[in-house]
Amino acid sequence: MKAEARVERVTTRLREVLGDAVSVQAVEPLTGGACQDNFRVSARVGDAERTWCLRSDARTALPASVPRRVEFAVIQAAVAAGVPTAAAHWLSPDLVREGGDAYFLDWIDGQAIGARVTRHRTLAAARDVLPEQLADALARIHSITPESHPDLPIERPPFDTADPARAAVAFVGDMLDRLDAPRPASEAALRWLRANAPTPAPRTLVHADFRTGNFMVGPEGLRAVLDWEFTHFGDPMEDIGWLCTRDWRFGQIEQPVGGICGRDRFYAAYEKASGRRVDRARIRWWEICGNLRWGVAAAFQGKRFAMGEPEFELLAIPRRAAEMEYEALRLVELTEQGG
Repeated sequence: MKAEARVERVTTRLREVLGDAVSVQAVEPLTGGACQDNFRVSARVGDAERTWCLRSDARTALPASVPRRVEFAVIQAAVAAGVPTAAAHWLSPDLVREGGDAYFLDWIDGQAIGARVTRHRTLAAARDVLPEQLADALARIHSITPESHPDLPIERPPFDTADPARAAVAFVGDMLDRLDAPRPASEAALRWLRANAPTPAPRTLVHADFRTGNFMVGPEGLRAVLDWEFTHFGDPMEDIGWLCTRDWRFGQIEQPVGGICGRDRFYAAYEKASGRRVDRARIRWWEICGNLRWGVAAAFQGKRFAMGEPEFELLAIPRRAAEMEYEALRLVELTEQGG
């Protein structure tokens, strides 16, 4: 869709929900996201300047990426639970792409680039408080359960069962089978995960991409949790294992929790905020699964480019797959040795 047509469509939609005193100046594509289409909407509503993020279904998506209409419902539940995240407004079918949904998010300024969050001097004070803030946000996410929110439409057939670990193994195996070339290292890690899957745990909402790079941060700390597109009901330890996945440390390898802090500090903060005991063995399993899942997803991004997504970033990401495979197998060896 051409830029002029996009502005016209967005103007029409905003006038439907806010009235005729809306003038849209620009709808500009945002960089930095490799899955969905995001735009900065600059507008005037009466005498007030307004900015939103417009988030739309892309032409293709990674497996397990929920549709925007589902993501919209999850964000509303998260906001009601007190999770710091941008509020979502005005679900809009066919707004950016025919057959796709879109919605508007409150605009929140800050820094989300992982390497800056973990290393930039201007965010040093934020890093001092982020562990406890992130633990509290995660506890609030995990307060949402299938029992408390039975109408949230986030099951992922055919892999959602009462056993989150085996569902995750089945999902990664299916995604691996859909790649064009075999990946023996991934198959080896998958075989170990299948043989060592933990017993089922009570399910909660799982963000499933809760990691550095998806946190909007200011000098005072956490401002918003971003990107809910992989959310599902599952094992809450999955989110902690994912946060500890090596690639999300952005060079701060000695700080295993998102490149921000050590495990003991974060685990204690999460237990205090959630009232839930941290299971370190279960987190290790999910960390291995997270490395494998990200490695296979990275390889799949190249497939999305071949399927017609014209983003250059989709050609750069697949190189990470071998790194994640190596880390998954390193952790398997360490676990087998009792480390």
